[in-house]
Amino acid sequence: MTPETDALKVQILPKHQSLPYTVTKAKSKSLILLVVVSVTITLGLLLYVFNSNSVISSGSLLSRRCKLRYSVLIDAGSSGTRVHVFGYWFESGKPVFDFGEKHYANLKLTPGLSSYADNPEGASVSVTKLVEFAKQRIPKRMFRRSDIRLMATAGMRLLEVPVQEQILEVTRRVLRSSGFMFRDEWANVISGSDEGIYSWITANYALGSLGTDPLETTGIVELGGASAQVTFVSSEHVPPEYSRTIAYGNISYTIYSHSFLDYGKDAALKKLLEKLQNSANSTVDGVVEDPCTPKGYIYDTNSKNYSSGFLADESKLKGSLQAAGNFSKCRSATFALLKEGKENCLYEHCSIGSTFTPDLQGSFLATASFYYTAKFFELEEKGWLSELIPAGKRYCGEEWSKLILEYPTTDEEYLRGYCFSAAYTISMLHDSLGIALDDESITYASKAGEKHIPLDWALGAFILDVVTPNSDYNGKSRKYLGF
Repeated sequence: MTPETDALKVQILPKHQSLPYTVTKAKSKSLILLVVVSVTITLGLLLYVFNSNSVISSGSLLSRRCKLRYSVLIDAGSSGTRVHVFGYWFESGKPVFDFGEKHYANLKLTPGLSSYADNPEGASVSVTKLVEFAKQRIPKRMFRRSDIRLMATAGMRLLEVPVQEQILEVTRRVLRSSGFMFRDEWANVISGSDEGIYSWITANYALGSLGTDPLETTGIVELGGASAQVTFVSSEHVPPEYSRTIAYGNISYTIYSHSFLDYGKDAALKKLLEKLQNSANSTVDGVVEDPCTPKGYIYDTNSKNYSSGFLADESKLKGSLQAAGNFSKCRSATFALLKEGKENCLYEHCSIGSTFTPDLQGSFLATASFYYTAKFFELEEKGWLSELIPAGKRYCGEEWSKLILEYPTTDEEYLRGYCFSAAYTISMLHDSLGIALDDESITYASKAGEKHIPLDWALGAFILDVVTPNSDYNGKSRKYLGF
């Protein structure tokens, strides 16, 4: 790979320095014309330098960096679809990333693509809007040289393959006509383990530990809407089906990575409510208590407004469930969910269901819904798990009418779920994965490192793509893990 050449530089002489030529009255008009032409060319070169070094910065394009390149990645998640627009460059043949506002922008729209299972054509609207957002942040002359990709995650993985393909084909049609560089295979559903690896790369790049001793890296526990991911370097023997090996620089990393599909916050809540509803059918009055919803909540109040799509049919629960918020009972109920199938475990360690999980070791970042739950309860970053129990007990035991008044700016969709997410966080991280409540090696975060880089898996996918040895950095032979 040859290094990129420096940007064109034009030197302007200070006023007190003489010009490299002399103008006299004896010269003809042609000499005067020469001066005018020279000045015009100089100004033109300055304008060229100014305009050719463009970056992403709230729609304005300014930078001194040489030859910016651009990539667009659309993350089709379960609760929404987010577009990421990256600007990057090369120095001494090595890629340089900057995830600050000048070279990185993103936008999320709801609902997620999986909500269009019954109307695949509807997916084109949000994808078109996200493409337009990207176009506003990339110079038009760079469209054909900038790749655009769509990577769908757990929400789409839950759909039947034919339905997945119908939705993907709609998005491909939009991306083909976007003006960006695109191939049909660049719109796909990625595996859960890929998603975990990408998150791990983002975190360790942000912390400066990517490219260092594998055992000095930081693990990731991520709670999404449809799935949960656990990814870290383990010194234990890991069965090959749970092990991934990647290279960064001269270092090779063997990583445990698994995505627990259907164990995301929204999917798990839906599963719990359905179990409670089924048990109500065997009772005398056909009603059972729901310990994970604050007392006084009416199940069909805002169901049609849910962005996740998982609880859109919540009105069906009316009459069979009675909200009876109780943190301890909710914790027990969620732990029972996580233990289902454990009797089929074929390994020494199965922390969740029948899935192999090695003992967690080293430091960890708890992200996504873990972060939002801890932030909502205003917990300290160290020892936050132990603080979450009393906070969850107070919240779950409060009346719904009082919670609405106490948190007037919080969307009721999220307000209704914090009792469940508090208990679910404890039952997953402590009761199932075995993290001590006072363990300070696990912190919750949405950003990491001195530059406060967002802990978004899409950034890791982009980083790995650019630094992959097989890439030619021209967007012609890039391959993400899942392709």
